[in-house]
Amino acid sequence: MSKQEITLFWFRRDLRLEDNIGLFHALQSKYPVIPLFIFDDSILDKLPKNDARVGFIHESLAKITTQLQEIGSSLLVKKGKTLGVWQELIQEFEVKEVFFNKDYEPYAIARDTTICELLETNKTIAYSFKDQVIFEEKEITKADGLPYTVYTSFKNKWLEKYKSMAPVLEYDATDLFANFYKSNFDFPTLEQIGFEESPIKVKPHNLKFISNYHDIRDFPAMDKTSYLSPHLRFGTVSVRKLVNWAFHKNDVFLSELIWREFFMQILFSFPKVVNRNFKSAYDGIQWRNNEEDFKRWCTGTTGYPMVDAGMRQLNETGYMHNRVRMVVASFLCKHLLIEWQWGEAYFAEKLLDYEMSANVGNWQWAAGTGCDAAPYFRVFNPEIQQKKFDEKGVYIRKWIKEFDLGYGKPMVEHAMARDRAIATYKAGILK
Repeated sequence: MSKQEITLFWFRRDLRLEDNIGLFHALQSKYPVIPLFIFDDSILDKLPKNDARVGFIHESLAKITTQLQEIGSSLLVKKGKTLGVWQELIQEFEVKEVFFNKDYEPYAIARDTTICELLETNKTIAYSFKDQVIFEEKEITKADGLPYTVYTSFKNKWLEKYKSMAPVLEYDATDLFANFYKSNFDFPTLEQIGFEESPIKVKPHNLKFISNYHDIRDFPAMDKTSYLSPHLRFGTVSVRKLVNWAFHKNDVFLSELIWREFFMQILFSFPKVVNRNFKSAYDGIQWRNNEEDFKRWCTGTTGYPMVDAGMRQLNETGYMHNRVRMVVASFLCKHLLIEWQWGEAYFAEKLLDYEMSANVGNWQWAAGTGCDAAPYFRVFNPEIQQKKFDEKGVYIRKWIKEFDLGYGKPMVEHAMARDRAIATYKAGILK
């Protein structure tokens, strides 16, 4: 008995039916479309069983499943090593076409290359699309075709190109939903994929404060951030809708979205930055890398209230305010002279919005080792940062319950640490 010919649409970092470019094109196939998600063991095996991000992915897929069931379709969910899953899929179905949206991280690029090679041997046609960014790979370059390594220049070119086409086209596939494959695939529970519910949850995104984002974004106690970043990371919102909206609402907020694409372009063009300094001249710095100091930083017991509040917020909620991220990162790299890779790995473990390009880019910015980074002699004073951005201590008291009971002394004196950092950098920067 011959198998039915089908098209597969592979969800990854685009967990939505709305304004999804790859899905829009898949649904124009002459074959019925089975939507697919793969829980990749190569990623899951490294995570704790109550990882909140896996819970958020599962929750987002459940919403998609509900939407599909309303039109007589369903989501096919698989778990395993990606190559093995795809080998099973091409045995189970007569897969004629595969559609997916691009991912630009090194692991994803290698994975997709392997899967496309497998599909080619099966005479299956694979189509990939740009979806999670406005401009990808080599679309924003200098006149000589080389990538920008200075943000302002990148931003200016990005805006010039965007304005020439604004608003960016959005893709409504609603009229094509009839081409989904009629099915009733079982949707697994979180426990069936080997995970359990986390007490940490991804918050709904909130855009009502964006009009005055530039005035409020640096004050963590106000709690008036958008909470968009996890949703952008996993694609539960469309970057096109967001940018088209932000363009008319707030230039500073739009700039943050452009920073995201700048760091993605840096990661794509210079993949070494995953674990090596963008500026190789900084490879000679002699870091202290004291494990006990690192533990105090991780647990929020450094004696610097702004640093400790930020780390406790991260550990308890998976979030940290952006201003506070700069303070805690600078403290680790400059005050404690612990190399940025340690902090980057800890953030990768804890952040709900962890995105490799932004995490690596921002950590190297703080350490001074990245492209267009803060100069090595800029050492944030956590006490001054506290006075400027949390003068009444509202944010600090929220996360440090014992603050008013006599808080401990700083683990390192600022002036000494600043002088030590500058001297260490000067001695270590290769000429």
